[in-house]
Amino acid sequence: MTSNPNLQFGAFFAPFHPVGQSPTLALEYDLDRVVALDRLGYDEAWFGEHHSGGYEIIPCPEIFIAAAAERTKHIKLGTGVVSLPYHHPWLVADRLVLLDHLTRGRMIFGAGPGALPTDAYVMGIDPVEQRRMMEESLDVILDLLRGEEPVTRETDWFTLRDARLQVRPYTHPHFEVAVAAMVSPSGPRLAGKYDTSLLSLSLSVAGGFAALGTAWQVVEEQAAKAGRPAPDRSTWRILGNLHIAETRDQAIEDCTFGLEDFAGYFGGGAGFVPLANKVEGEPDTPRDFVERYAASGSVVIGTPDDAIEYIQDLRDQSGGFGTFLMLGHDWASPAATLASYELFAKKVIPHFQGQLAAPRGSHDWATAKRGELFGRAGHAILNAITAHVDEKKLEAEEAALAQVDVPVPAPDAPGAVG
Repeated sequence: MTSNPNLQFGAFFAPFHPVGQSPTLALEYDLDRVVALDRLGYDEAWFGEHHSGGYEIIPCPEIFIAAAAERTKHIKLGTGVVSLPYHHPWLVADRLVLLDHLTRGRMIFGAGPGALPTDAYVMGIDPVEQRRMMEESLDVILDLLRGEEPVTRETDWFTLRDARLQVRPYTHPHFEVAVAAMVSPSGPRLAGKYDTSLLSLSLSVAGGFAALGTAWQVVEEQAAKAGRPAPDRSTWRILGNLHIAETRDQAIEDCTFGLEDFAGYFGGGAGFVPLANKVEGEPDTPRDFVERYAASGSVVIGTPDDAIEYIQDLRDQSGGFGTFLMLGHDWASPAATLASYELFAKKVIPHFQGQLAAPRGSHDWATAKRGELFGRAGHAILNAITAHVDEKKLEAEEAALAQVDVPVPAPDAPGAVG
């Protein structure tokens, strides 16, 4: 795969919906957001799998993607992620192949061990075993996708006997596979070992093997151990937190709508993945909370220029990646959130995808040429006007002469009408 110097962009929806609202309408809002992202030209949208806590309310990303695919035209739709220890790997592979066909190749398979300890507890799964279980499942799924021979495997939690796919994927040879990286090095290790994409979801955690500055190094090390060349950074997706408006003041005011609830979910609620900043002390007002939150780092609550600076800083720190994903959240009202997406699409995405230089260059060139060319253009217009006036004048003169030259019979002349 050839490296692409231009970033792609998308959104990652866990999703996060504060309790106390209609889940039906909350899910409809998520679908509306995907439709808007598709219309605005975003490349991807991802959807999580969670089963407890009442906040992240999509339990099956495959079903949600099937609904979203019917409402959209171009955007790719990713499972963010399928929690592999919760499912039999043969059934996961079979469902994904079906979804690949239904979406005509717009599906991306994101895999992870499962993020909420409460989910694992309900199913009697030991969190210590989840990463081992994920690798065992991923190994089988990739064998089913990449090979033609039947797969036989037995572990302490699943069995396969002569397993094969009865339908091959729509995408040849198969759809893209990405593994999630949170805090531990397991995600980058699997990406390197199994030649998959990497989905980095927790940049707010400083240091560690999954942090921005070290994750790709782990991928490259594991790829080398597996005897493969260095992987392409364009397959690396990085998640960031932001909300933008025309002014910073407006962006801060927007986020008084729901940022405090979001932070509370991770700070003392059911949320486990470290996706929220901490605010020290007791803020006096909701606006005070947002201002302190924005000042604490690793997020943008500001303008398009602030977002551009933030993303460029991520590129510089990481050494390069292929896709920037915005975290989907309810910091702001639906109207303000959609306005943020649109502003981002108009001013931030084109900056990184090289869509602004050509129009600006053409405008500057035309402006510089104005004195040289507009005089001649004005002269051409004047000539056209003069020629038109002269032509009409000539036509009028010829018509007048024609009236003079026509003989008029005398009253007494033969044939005259009396």
